[in-house]
Amino acid sequence: MARSTPAKKAIRSLTWLLIIMAAIAALNGAATILHKTTNTTDGWWSNASFVPELALDLQGGTQITLQAQLQSGKTVSSDQLNQAVSIIRQRVNANGVSEAEINTQGRNNIVVSIPGRPDAETLKRIESAARLTFRPVLYTETVADSSVGASASASATPYVPSKTLEATPTAKPTDASDISWISARLADLYTNYNCAAPDDVTNAPDSEPLVTCSTDDSGATSKFILGPVEVEGSTISDATSGLATNSQGNSTGQWAVNINFNGKGTTEFKDVTSRLVSLTAPRNQFAIVLDGLVITAPSTNSAITDGSAQITGSFTSDSAKTLADQLKFGALPISFDVQSTEVISATLGTTQLLSGLIAGLVGLILVIIYSIIQYRALAFVTILSLAISGGITYLTIDFLSWHDGYRLSLAGVAGLIVAIGITADSFIVYFERIRDELRDGRPLESAVEHGWSRAIRTILASDTVNFLAAVTLYVLAVGSVKGFALTLLLTTLVDIVVVVLFTHPMLRLIARTNYFGGGHRFSGLDPNALGAVYRGRAQFRAPVEPGRKRAGGKEAAIRQTIAERRAAEKARGDQGTTTNTNDSEKDS
Repeated sequence: MARSTPAKKAIRSLTWLLIIMAAIAALNGAATILHKTTNTTDGWWSNASFVPELALDLQGGTQITLQAQLQSGKTVSSDQLNQAVSIIRQRVNANGVSEAEINTQGRNNIVVSIPGRPDAETLKRIESAARLTFRPVLYTETVADSSVGASASASATPYVPSKTLEATPTAKPTDASDISWISARLADLYTNYNCAAPDDVTNAPDSEPLVTCSTDDSGATSKFILGPVEVEGSTISDATSGLATNSQGNSTGQWAVNINFNGKGTTEFKDVTSRLVSLTAPRNQFAIVLDGLVITAPSTNSAITDGSAQITGSFTSDSAKTLADQLKFGALPISFDVQSTEVISATLGTTQLLSGLIAGLVGLILVIIYSIIQYRALAFVTILSLAISGGITYLTIDFLSWHDGYRLSLAGVAGLIVAIGITADSFIVYFERIRDELRDGRPLESAVEHGWSRAIRTILASDTVNFLAAVTLYVLAVGSVKGFALTLLLTTLVDIVVVVLFTHPMLRLIARTNYFGGGHRFSGLDPNALGAVYRGRAQFRAPVEPGRKRAGGKEAAIRQTIAERRAAEKARGDQGTTTNTNDSEKDS
């Protein structure tokens, strides 16, 4: 006999659930195998593992102390220090929730504590803690391999110096690109400057030219003479990386970094690029300087008048993202120097993690015991649903751990424990709706469908509240609270997936069995035990007579609706009044 439509839908839902779980498991497994066999740090699988990474409170990690570098006689304000903490936190969390702790220490220090051993890019984000500035290039012997313009374009024409650098006339410079800035002292400094042992130019004056170096990913160094600062990095409102597009909106296949300036930055950058575009190499280049060092020096192809620039060149996806992060999170209000880097132990450790896991296990066992007592054989659906929910959650957390840098903290474990109650609540709502339908005399298959249409609205409303609370916490909170919010958000979404793709389809299938469909006394869906009196097709239970318990025994009496209980109480009251009236009449 062909399956009914509900049964086909149930099989289809279970199949999709199996596909989702298999896909996540296969992705984690393939990435982990690639990580173990290739032993590379460059691939997307470079941090893959079958076990999620733990946060600072459970694993320990690395502690970096940064000290504000101030000019003589100056002090750092609390507002500047707090702003620096906020920017460094954004840098550390640029690749996801890492459960790092960033706090101030005293009046001049910031302490950054990172779980485990941070990668080189994370350390670079933290240690490159100076102001970000834009300076025009006055002289360099480096070929410009990147360019900036309103849209993607070819690299600039290579610049080859025609003669040895000499001092220029001593006339007063008219703008930041004027080569009159190059005095005899500056020319001598450039000629003898050693990029292998550079000077400390962290606090170089903004209004003076600067001799400094840059180092690319291959380790090659270049020297520059730069003009005064013309644009502050703090005027950058956003920076992203992606594939460049041409004027027709088609992708060029070339990686680019997109920069957006605020109102002040738009005006300043317009003035700078309008001047640079008319100059010859290398003076048509401007240098982006972080911590006194040049991170890139693209040439100018066109004047940028709308505050949206695009840097193109020999970027890879990783180098483009790194530059975008440096531009976006590099504008600190003060400069810092790394005072110390040391390994720290876990603040809570495995004992607290074990305690948290035991608490979760106890809660899970209590939920299972309650389900068995309350729903008897139907409890196996609850147990399987919780197991599948736990499996999907674990696989997803593992994926977020190696792919996005998420680390599981004790607060995150608490979020997972809370999820047991959220998931169990959804099952209870659904089961009770089904039992209500059985009390009204519906057969089990019909009760499952009608109960689902009523239960799903309640489940979605409840999960929506949890979801909004989790999103609010994630957006507004920091540190471990952010980890709790993420696990709460994740488990709320998993709850909906499991209820829709497993719990409801399973009940559709078991409703067709003789054991559950026939209302076995231990099935948890026995109509008689629930107080239903079913007399045939389209004939439901008889109304409860005033003052009498519903049919079906003790449980049926307990499960009277509020309206039935009030009616019974009113009937008993009316009956008592009638009796007293009759007695009074007899006495008279």
